[in-house]
Amino acid sequence: METEESKVSNTANPTSDIRARWAWVEPSVWTDRMLWALENGISGVEETKWFGLIDKVHKIANLTRAYEKTARNKGAAGVDHMSIKGYGKRLEANLAKLQEQLAEGTYRPSRIRRTYIPKPGGSEKRPLGIPTVQDRVVQTAVRHVIEPIFEQTFAGNSYGFRPGRGCKKRITTSDKIAG
Repeated sequence: METEESKVSNTANPTSDIRARWAWVEPSVWTDRMLWALENGISGVEETKWFGLIDKVHKIANLTRAYEKTARNKGAAGVDHMSIKGYGKRLEANLAKLQEQLAEGTYRPSRIRRTYIPKPGGSEKRPLGIPTVQDRVVQTAVRHVIEPIFEQTFAGNSYGFRPGRGCKKRITTSDKIAG
């Protein structure tokens, strides 16, 4: 069976600035050739479809980068009471086990720890769900893989929750256009 990689033309010469255009993607997942296919499609195929992405999710390099990003964001422990620091103490073993579970299809996310945080300006509290560190690592690893695929389909004027964009940037851009 022909793989997605083999359908990309062997003569495909990714442009030299493809990495600059896709600087925000996770390089442990996305090669220049994959980015070229993402931008240009695959020759002879009307619509590019991506198959077998789980192997990219459970690559140790991707899981390691996902842990690093999770650790940078800090955050509280989930229902397992495992802190980021605690998970990191046995990082290689934890990621190896996680990789195995993802590859075998036996990984199951944990329950979410519910806590309540105060709402500004009042005595009310709002619920907050806290996933385990491991679940946040998996979520980040999956995002590394699928975000660029979906990013291609968003309208250029869409700014919410996108890499390098956001509400403040949209307002600034709108001010420049209107002014």
